[in-house]
Amino acid sequence: MSWLTREEEEALCGSHRRRRLQRGLAIFDFLLRLATIVTTITASSVFLFFVIAIAIVASYLVLSLPFSIVTIVRPLASLPRLILLISNTVVVTLTTSATAATAAIVYLAHNGNPNTNWLPICQQFGDFCQATSSAVVAASLGIVFFLLLIVISAIALKATLIS
Repeated sequence: MSWLTREEEEALCGSHRRRRLQRGLAIFDFLLRLATIVTTITASSVFLFFVIAIAIVASYLVLSLPFSIVTIVRPLASLPRLILLISNTVVVTLTTSATAATAAIVYLAHNGNPNTNWLPICQQFGDFCQATSSAVVAASLGIVFFLLLIVISAIALKATLIS
């Protein structure tokens, strides 16, 4: 015999499901942060602005791991999720600008610019072009991971505020 009414039992089960969903999103957020750290570190060896920007991003990711752990332990806490959402948005902007600037240089290295008589240099410096192209691809993958983090943070924050 239960001491709870049917409505109270259903509300309790709904709350438990929301907590499990929040915890699952928080764990996925944490794992995605670790994957983003790996991709941004592998991309950090080409140009000064790019290297500095990626170093800032990697540092942010390491420093944001405790906030991500807090969202796993306390799935209904909304302040850490809001902090992560705002800071992820700022960091994805920095990553995108650094990647775009580097992609423009890599494009010039591969194709040159016939209007200004800049010849492609990838025939002479194949290793350089390979490293820069790999760095742009890895940073682009990091941008995709960050966009996923932003979407996950927004969904989790909305679900936290609703409950």
